[in-house]
Amino acid sequence: MKVTPTAIPDVLIIEPKVFGDERGFFFESFNQKAFNEATGLDVNFVQDNHSRSAKGVLRGLHYQVPPHAQGKLVRVVRGAVFDVAVDIRQGSSTFGKWVGLELSEENRKQLWVPAGLAHGFLVLSESADFLYKTTDYYAPQHERSIAWNDASLGVEWPDLGIAPSLSAKDRDGPFFSPHNAFFEQPIPR
Repeated sequence: MKVTPTAIPDVLIIEPKVFGDERGFFFESFNQKAFNEATGLDVNFVQDNHSRSAKGVLRGLHYQVPPHAQGKLVRVVRGAVFDVAVDIRQGSSTFGKWVGLELSEENRKQLWVPAGLAHGFLVLSESADFLYKTTDYYAPQHERSIAWNDASLGVEWPDLGIAPSLSAKDRDGPFFSPHNAFFEQPIPR
């Protein structure tokens, strides 16, 4: 597997080794030992999630606060999305910055989004199946969100020529403020 840091060094692009021929392909989508060795991380995944969304659906920007902060390993198995991570760890050198990239069934890239970052995605294809592993269980009382279109963050979402389809929670998400204590200190990798 190939691991590439992004402009937020703790956010990692993970590319599995794919074996393919005219019959199809095979790749190991996850191996705990290989993941830990390649990334230098020692994380334990406790929950797998699968969502299906139509073109133009935007989910995010979501995160959970301690003691149930979640790291996420995300990937797309059908379709394509534009995936975004925003650093909300006060004291981090990349606090308030974002990174984004396309994840698709064709490129088979995965993204490691550590705890302390908000996460979201926009569906680019007619529909997309999005899978993610988390390092903590879903805890609704610790779930938070940030407005997807917050001008102070400046996330450059792709223009699909249609308005994003949003849940009420995502439509009404609060705006980010550098003065808000999202995470008091960076959460170690």
